[in-house]
Amino acid sequence: MSQYHVIPSAEAFARLDGFSTVIDVRSPAEFAEDRLPGAVNWPVLDNDERRIVGTLYKQDPLEARKVGAAIVARNIAAHLDANRALMQKHWRPLVYCWRGGQRSGAMNWFLNQIGFKSLQLVGGYKAFRGEVIRTLTALPARFDFVVLCGRTGSGKTRLLQALAGVGAQVLDLEALARHRGSVLGALPDQAQPSQKAFDTALWQAMVRFDPARPVFVESESRKIGGVQLPEPLHLRLRQQGRCVWIDMAEAGRVQLLLEDYAHFRSDAEGFNALIGGLVALRGRERVERWQGMARSGQWAELFGELMRDHYDPGYERSLTNHFPQLSSAPRIGLEDSGPGSTGQAVQALLAIAGA
Repeated sequence: MSQYHVIPSAEAFARLDGFSTVIDVRSPAEFAEDRLPGAVNWPVLDNDERRIVGTLYKQDPLEARKVGAAIVARNIAAHLDANRALMQKHWRPLVYCWRGGQRSGAMNWFLNQIGFKSLQLVGGYKAFRGEVIRTLTALPARFDFVVLCGRTGSGKTRLLQALAGVGAQVLDLEALARHRGSVLGALPDQAQPSQKAFDTALWQAMVRFDPARPVFVESESRKIGGVQLPEPLHLRLRQQGRCVWIDMAEAGRVQLLLEDYAHFRSDAEGFNALIGGLVALRGRERVERWQGMARSGQWAELFGELMRDHYDPGYERSLTNHFPQLSSAPRIGLEDSGPGSTGQAVQALLAIAGA
């Protein structure tokens, strides 16, 4: 790599917002798994081209370089044509690939030859991934986490949203994971991120927090759907987090679940397939009863039974086991998840946290 037109990774990560465009030249498959925040994908080799050149390289490195160079040149030309309107006089992009090697070097060379002050990221995505892992290992210990605990449907996520609305620091793990954390927690029409993308989203959120102010977060298991919390964050929440117990009247909880899981009303069989996985825990007879209630549209009664017979016993045992400070935690009661109850709870949480 030339010493010119490059930027060390630490400097680049500290000023990501200062680049006009962050260009990821890796293949679409690599880009889909994870990328730098705000990056756009200008692949110099697509998925098939990367596979073809890689296979050829094992047989004949020189031939692979010749074939790869021709493909890369054509693809770069296509990107320059397609993005001509973006490339104004003072446009200053950051370019990266997997390790800061030939793929990003080729794109960066072309952009600098045109006259743009383009910079290539030293170490590429691999360096960024290392920075994410290091940060998520060290950073949780710096924060005072206020952990909202409570039964399923008690409005913890809505409280986080309301806290964010008044300027409090909030780490909404379920929003980052795109999953509500239970057997029914998958969001309609939204796939979960990869583990790497989830880690990057956590990194992006946490590096912006002020350690002098509390951070509100919901109590979560180690896993949220298919992604997992970094162990330092998981331990910090459970061992040093300041717990607050959120309690909501049963009628309010049922109404909230009816709202959050409204998509199942038109997909009772999808719902039934998910709760079929509870047979080992709750018994076939009971699960089949719940499935029958779903088919007949008895959603309010069904959610009430699920709360009392499935969610509440297991959740409270788990919380008691994993949050030793819960027994002395302050309690906040809500009648429902309406704006009045939520607003009062937000003020009480801010007072408890000293925010």
